[in-house]
Parts: sequence; structure tokens; C-alpha cells
Amino acid sequence: MAAPMLRWVGRGRLWTFARVDGGSCHRRGAPTGSTSNRIRGQSSVAQQPLYTTQKPRKGEHKWAAVVGLEIHAQISSNSKLFSGSQVRFSAPPNSLVSFFDASLPGTLPVLNRRCVEAAVMTGLALNCHINKKSLFDRKHYFYADLPAGYQITQQRLPIAVNGSLTYGVCAGKKQSQVIPKTVRIKQIQLEQDSGKSLHDDLRSQTLIDLNRAGVGLLEVVLEPDLSCGEEAAAAVRELQLILQALGTSQANMAEGQLRVDANISVHHPGEPLGVRTEVKNLNSIRFLAKAIDYEIQRQIDELENGGEILNETRSFHHQLGCTMSMRDKEGKQDYSLFSQEPTLFLSVAACPVGVPSPKCGVWLSIRPWLQCDASDDNELQELPVGFLLPSEARLTHRRDLAVRFMPEPNLPPLVLYDATSLPAGADPQQVINIDQIRETLPELPRVTRERLVQQYGMLLEHSFTLLNEVGLLEFFQNVIKETRAEPKKVTSWVLNTFLGYLKQQNLAVSESPVTPSALAELLDLLDSRTISSAAAKQVFEELWKGEGKTPGQIVSEKQLELMEDRGSLEQLCHSVMEAHPQVVMDLKEGNPRAINKLIGLVRKATQSRADPAMIKEILEKKLSS
Repeated sequence: MAAPMLRWVGRGRLWTFARVDGGSCHRRGAPTGSTSNRIRGQSSVAQQPLYTTQKPRKGEHKWAAVVGLEIHAQISSNSKLFSGSQVRFSAPPNSLVSFFDASLPGTLPVLNRRCVEAAVMTGLALNCHINKKSLFDRKHYFYADLPAGYQITQQRLPIAVNGSLTYGVCAGKKQSQVIPKTVRIKQIQLEQDSGKSLHDDLRSQTLIDLNRAGVGLLEVVLEPDLSCGEEAAAAVRELQLILQALGTSQANMAEGQLRVDANISVHHPGEPLGVRTEVKNLNSIRFLAKAIDYEIQRQIDELENGGEILNETRSFHHQLGCTMSMRDKEGKQDYSLFSQEPTLFLSVAACPVGVPSPKCGVWLSIRPWLQCDASDDNELQELPVGFLLPSEARLTHRRDLAVRFMPEPNLPPLVLYDATSLPAGADPQQVINIDQIRETLPELPRVTRERLVQQYGMLLEHSFTLLNEVGLLEFFQNVIKETRAEPKKVTSWVLNTFLGYLKQQNLAVSESPVTPSALAELLDLLDSRTISSAAAKQVFEELWKGEGKTPGQIVSEKQLELMEDRGSLEQLCHSVMEAHPQVVMDLKEGNPRAINKLIGLVRKATQSRADPAMIKEILEKKLSS
């Protein structure tokens, strides 16, 4: 390729990078390529350097998968991250847009204190180190629903780093064993959400809704410590529970409040990591697991058939159950300023950065900040507007660094304090105290599960189920408060009967026709031996119809009370034995299971109103006489 050089592109224009053959890499005001060719969003998961995957050798069929996640959680706040616009789901299009959200000239960002506190609280809950000083950056990419042409984020120095998330994966034949695992957290950063593009294929047009533009997000970047869809789903669900317990995010995936990008690659154990693909915008935990497992198998099949994996962005089609290619990332790691050309950098050889020389050079005013590859110490440095470029400087192109990020000039560093660094006499409303937020942390899901196991004697996997189903733990605790039944019996009814009915009809706990009070009353009737277990299930079926009747009313109307007249029950048992002499003969000849048939026949005759234990006692007494 011809060597690049600086070229003046005309009066009133700026200096532009160009090659000596005249092919311009970037011009002000001129499009650099089709919008459809620009890549939107770039992975920030550090999956180590990418390697071209070699063709698998014969006899090698073992593969290892590597999965890293980027999770975007919408912060629970009344207003947006940098403006006073309200945050509300399903508001009329473009009804919650301030001048700043629309990126009108002269508007400036004002940081939302609530969002900062939410980020600190989340970082503490995830065992992160909270940076007392963090920085905001502009991440440039051009898209219709991003009016400023950049997103304010925290790329260089985020608010929290180096955390960990412990989650549980079910194992064993009956999935009854929970294996604890841990995934490292690289960083948590504050950033803006973009608007929403609504594509009208019928009219061949795209409509833009900026209600979501500027909403505060927490981006949680996990290290690539996961290996399958099940692990990823369990980790995301645990994070979702933590966010909901903290109140920092509602994390409702159906409303787009929690979105996941998955970076996936496969390789042979002991060999370099493979080329990764990124599956974008997964908004369901079930779809997340399916997408990852499908993509892992797709890559394995591709490599075993002699193909190669492209570094690309893919989407998951939930109806077809497969991932589909969206755009290619190969050779386009930076797509913000140079659409299809290599990224160009300034390499300063002789003149120290920040010491302009009047004897040589030209003035640079290409953009407010330009990253410079300093050849002396290989540290990335920044050149301000008007820096005099020395004549010894040379232009080079590098693919491993990008010009798409620059410091946010309108926001100063975000400074936090703890008990030791808090200035004397500081206004509590003007500073954020990390230690004060630490003291307000609520009980986290891991601690809640441990408490449930200790307090109620339930199995660990039962505690996971109670927390994983939205609203189920609260339902269980309300039943416990109102019933005299043992916790184990309550656990069994809630997890087996109640949850079974919910899943059968695809209902949420909040949509259940059976209230905690009704189930508690039913369990009291069962505990006091007023009704049998079979009758209790009949009562529950009637309660599920939602007719407003209480368990006591249903028992009275259906005459489901246990038979208390022992004499009548003895007479009924005698009649059943006489009517089935062969069963009695089998029992006397040493078949102990035959008594169960007699018990069933007696219960059927009493419409399940008799106590099975009492029936068995009477039958055994009559057979022995």
C-alpha cells in the first residue's frame, strides 16, 4: 500500500489523511461508505489475542468452548443519565426527549447522582474494586438512533473493576445437585443507551424513537470464564437476582432492561483460542442458553468440515433456533471514523509530546482529541487541538488500537470518597461516600439461600428454585407466616403443586388465582386432619378456578371432610374385603402389596374422605383376626 501523507483538501476544509495515490481515508462532510457497511457496537470482552483457527487434525474430536458476556442493565432511576428527561416504558414515541438527548448544539451533560450510586452499589455487591476516580469517554459510531454520533461511556477508567460473580449450576441425574461456580468480572461502567429504530418494511422507511436515548446503563463485562449456554444462563440469572435485590435495576428482560451480548469461540484444549463471534442483543435467558449452545456446535461443525470461523457479529433467530450473520468484523475493528480503510495513527519520533517546535510542522485541527502512538515508550498519548506536529512525525496504520474513543471534554473526572478520604465539612449531598453505600447493602441472593436452608431445613436446590422464579419467594414466605403447617410441607406444596400449575398454564406468580392466604388455610385443614391429601388436591383444583371461594367453603360444599365415624369405616372395610376375596387371598399368601389395592378400594368408596392410615390399621386388624 502506498505511504499515507497529510493533504490539504481545500479552503475551509480540514487536514485529512490520504494516500499518495489520492485515495482519501476520511474527509470532513463527505460520506466514507454506505451506512449498511458500518459496524455498530464492538466487543469489549478481553478474550486474549485472536488467532486463526487451524484445521482440526484427524482423530482430534475434543473441543473446548470459551464464552464471555457483556451485560447491559438499565438503571432504575426517574431520569436519564445526563438529562432531566423521565424514564418510562411504553411512553408515546419521542415524548421523553430533552434538548441534550436530541444532541442540540450548546447542550451539556449533567450527571445523575442516582445512577452513580447504583453503579457503586452494584460494584460492591459483585466484589469489585471501586475506583475513587473514574473517567468518561466518547465512543464514536454513527447510527440514526444516536443523534450525537457518539455514546458517553467509561472505556479507559471505569467506575468498578476486578470483581467476581458466584452462581450455581444444576447437575446430577435429576438435576438435584447444585455446583457452585465463579466467573470473573472485568469491569462495570456507566454509559448511555441509544434510541430505537423502528423499521417499516411496508413503506421502506425507518422511524426513530429517542425516548430511550440517554437512559442510564450499567455495562457489566464478564471475563471469558464460561464454557456453555447453561453456565451463561445461570450467571446472568444470578446477576439479575442481585440487581433486583439491590434495586439498582428492575432487570426485566421482556422490557429490554437487561440485554446480553455473547462472545463465543472454540478450540482444541492446549491450543490457542479460536476466532470468536459475537451474538448480539439476547433478551431472554432461555434464548441466551440456546444461542450459545447452537453457536458452539455450529463452529465445531464448520471447523470439522474444513471451514473457517469469521470474526463477525451474529443475531439469534428464536423461531428458527439458530444464529444468523449480521455483519463482518474482519479488518474493521475500528469503524467509527474510517469506514473501510485501515486505521491511521500519528507516530512521534523526535519531538516530545506537548513541546511544539516553531521550526517545523503543521497545525492539526482534525478533531478535538487525537490518540498518538508515541514510539519512545509505546504509551498511548493524546494531542490537543492545535498541537504543532513536528516534521519528524510520521503516519502509520495500526489495527490493534482505535481512534474511536476520546475523553469526554464536558465531564470532569468522577471522584468518589470513603470514610478515610472524605473532606472535613463536606456536604453529603455533593459527595458520594462508598462506605456509606456499603452499609446500606441489602441481603443478597446467596445469603438468602443460605438462610432458607438453615431456617426451614430445605434442600439447596429448593432455595435456588424459590429465588429463580419471580415472586415465588415472597409467596412462600407469606404462606409460612399464615399457616401452622411445617415448613417442609409448605415447601413441597409451593414447589410441586403451586409451581406445577403455574408452569402448566404459563402464568407468573403475580397472575395466580390462588393467594398465599388461601393456600395457608388449605394447609391448615390438611395439618389438622380435617381433610385428606387427596381431598386437599381437589380443594386446590377448585381454588385454581378463581371463583372466590375459601378452602373451608369448598370442603363443606363438596363434603370432603375426613370420616370420623370409625364404626362406619370398619363396616365399609369389611364390605370391601368380602367383595374382593381374591385380593384377600393374595394378601394371606404373602403378597404385602395386595393391601394397597384394598386401601385404594376403600378410599374410592369414601370419595377419598377416609384417612389412609386409619384404613390400613382397620384392614390389618381384620386380616389378623
